[in-house]
Amino acid sequence: MNNARSDRMLLLINKVLLSMVVMIVLLPLLYVLLASFLEPNVILRKGLSLQASDWTLEGYKRIFSDGTIVRGFINSILYSTGFTIVTVLVCILAGYTLSTDDLVGKKAIMVFFIITMFFNGGLIPTYLVVRDLGMLNTVWAIIIPNAINVWFIILARTYFKAIPKELKEAARIDGASEFKIFLKIVFPLSKPIIFVLALYAFIGQWNAYFDAMIYLEDRELYPLQLVLRSILIQNEVQPGMIGDQLARAELQKISEMIKYSSIVIASLPLMIMYPFFQKYFEKGVMVGSLK
Repeated sequence: MNNARSDRMLLLINKVLLSMVVMIVLLPLLYVLLASFLEPNVILRKGLSLQASDWTLEGYKRIFSDGTIVRGFINSILYSTGFTIVTVLVCILAGYTLSTDDLVGKKAIMVFFIITMFFNGGLIPTYLVVRDLGMLNTVWAIIIPNAINVWFIILARTYFKAIPKELKEAARIDGASEFKIFLKIVFPLSKPIIFVLALYAFIGQWNAYFDAMIYLEDRELYPLQLVLRSILIQNEVQPGMIGDQLARAELQKISEMIKYSSIVIASLPLMIMYPFFQKYFEKGVMVGSLK
């Protein structure tokens, strides 16, 4: 098909703009990745270098020589996985229930849910509730308070509404209960939206640190992002990562190398997950947004 001159010009402009966006996103990632393998003096003296003699694994060695980041990494995996399971389970059940035609008062329930997207009790009342429930300094303080996500419920509800009603009606004629219909018919057809919600929930929890900073007192329970925050913002590099005999200037150089290495380690799970979730992500977002 031959495109008109104006169409070709528009396509060219789109390609140029998209290429610029890709470069804006990709260049900082490449810089951090390369800087994590370079000697600190090389970065300060001449920036990035592709010479093999300038490369080192010292930053990663120092990180793994101390258990703080490793422990934080394991904690983040546990928190993110638990949060994802609970959130996805609750949201797809709520979304399926709200997608049924015979639910009494579902419009009022949806209005109630939507109000909570714009208004909440605030930090202090939420903290008091978590404290009174005995969840302070526990895993549940990270998983439970934000487990219900109204946006996830709306996405799931819209997706379930797109499933043909004839499938559920045929199952009811055969004597299947509502739970069995969900388990045997709706659930197997819902992989795209489940994977989308799982990806959103995991990424959101993996990048979160504020709740952990508020509710957790024991440093043994700190997630990776809170440990990383201490390194990047507060400049609190753990003594086990650097020798006590280093001078202050050398300490600063090593700290910079550890920062880059920490960022790479924190990004690894997301970079590994996304290629496997991509096909479900695209399909689920499109289907869940049709209405």
